[in-house]
Amino acid sequence: MLQQVINLISLWAIPLLLLVILTVGLIKKVPLYEAFTDGAKDGFKVAVNIIPYLVAIIVCISMLRASGFIESTGQILSPILKCFHIPVDTVSVMIVRSLSGSAALGVFSDIAKNFGADDYATKLAAVMVGSSETTFYVLAVYFGAVGISKFRYALITGLLADFIGIAAAVAVCNFMFL
Repeated sequence: MLQQVINLISLWAIPLLLLVILTVGLIKKVPLYEAFTDGAKDGFKVAVNIIPYLVAIIVCISMLRASGFIESTGQILSPILKCFHIPVDTVSVMIVRSLSGSAALGVFSDIAKNFGADDYATKLAAVMVGSSETTFYVLAVYFGAVGISKFRYALITGLLADFIGIAAAVAVCNFMFL
């Protein structure tokens, strides 16, 4: 019963939201088409402004992967990782997740393909992806879009939250799956 209610809500949430927005706009006599096109123009300007930040993140991820930094870090940390039952293959998710969500999903897909859905490494990587944020992406794109250049405390807070999310993922997975 609850599943049916959730499915019904997910099916109708966006169409109802759009209908409410259009209805309120008509009642308040807002020029809807002009407001939409003005918003689209502003969105395009923001997209153009954040392109350099996105390119920087893509280059950084590519350099980390191509240089072997991620794999080397996993090998160096393997004695510590074994103490906490963390597979070395999940280190790439830990590093890349703070940079880009799509890159983290790509790394996760590789782990799932190589080990299978039921493997502990796949389960841990999945929980890690869901337990942390793309800190550098958020800082580059959102802060860059509004022109904030001093984000030292936001960076520290974001990385701390990422670390806590990963630690919580490890603790939960150790409790649930080992």
